[in-house]
Amino acid sequence: MFEKLEEVVDRLREVEGLLSDPQVASNQDRFRGLTKEHAELSPVVETFDNYRQLCDEIAGHRELLQDSDPDLKEMAREELPALEERRTELEQELKLLLLPKDPNDEKNVILEVRAGTGGDEAALFAGDLFRMYSRYAERQSWRVEILSCSDSDAGGMKEVIAMVSGQRVYSRLKYESGTHRVQRVPETETQGRIHTSACTVAVLPEAEDVDVDIDPTDLRIDVYRASGAGGQHVNKTESAVRITHVPTGVVVSCQDEKSQHKNKAKAMKVLKSRILDSLMAEQQAQMAADRKTQVGSGDRSQRIRTYNFPQGRCTDHRIGLTLYKLDNIMQGGLDELVDAISTHCQSEALAGQEA
Repeated sequence: MFEKLEEVVDRLREVEGLLSDPQVASNQDRFRGLTKEHAELSPVVETFDNYRQLCDEIAGHRELLQDSDPDLKEMAREELPALEERRTELEQELKLLLLPKDPNDEKNVILEVRAGTGGDEAALFAGDLFRMYSRYAERQSWRVEILSCSDSDAGGMKEVIAMVSGQRVYSRLKYESGTHRVQRVPETETQGRIHTSACTVAVLPEAEDVDVDIDPTDLRIDVYRASGAGGQHVNKTESAVRITHVPTGVVVSCQDEKSQHKNKAKAMKVLKSRILDSLMAEQQAQMAADRKTQVGSGDRSQRIRTYNFPQGRCTDHRIGLTLYKLDNIMQGGLDELVDAISTHCQSEALAGQEA
């Protein structure tokens, strides 16, 4: 580990030298890339510097244990345990900082929420889930743009697809993919019985042109008249767009905009992200074959969380975490859940690296 840390220190010095070079500064793309690398390396070097200073301090205290002055010896004996505990913490931090970074962590995401089993109640819960994520996004100063939405007759959402943009969105939401189960008494239930319904959530990193290369000849694009609310425009204009990627069979529709061009652009954004997600899933499946466990894989069939309204309880089944603060969670208070699963997955990755 320490050899790797020394390499990071050397690389940071090299990057700092390049950033001060006028020729490099004139190349915006290279300068931007080096600035990003500097921001990634700096915390590692700073933590490593703190670690080395602490090691020197511990060595100094151990020398004091041999000192003839009894007061100095006693002071060193009292302070050493806390210093050694802090050194262990810094070693753990350094191991986490050296873990390979997920290249998608900085990306925006396509968030898809769909009603599953449970009829109208599932659609109502899908709407609740989407509002929960929207409120969380608001707390994070992210932007949410609905790309496609299919409302249910009871006021819920059969399906909603949205773009969530901001700082490190994918890194915070990537473990939300899976089946979310709700247990509560529906408003239409006259005998007070608790019903169980489910929704699926998919979090896809926004695909950029460099991530997915789509051959235009592989696409079948259909235009048709939009349906649903919208007045006369809906019936007169063929603005809705359906795009089919023939090789994979992925189909995306969009009819939210009045412009066919805008609907096509939105649909292409979702299509690319779904194809990228499919490619990532194949890679993850290959890696998972070499691991005993796969936490937070994003498998759509995996039940990841239960929201029990009568008990005010939310349980994440992947890590066995139960929180009795459901009202706060549904208002967008997701940080405790997100932090816990992120920490767990980092620990799993660290254990795999050390094995």
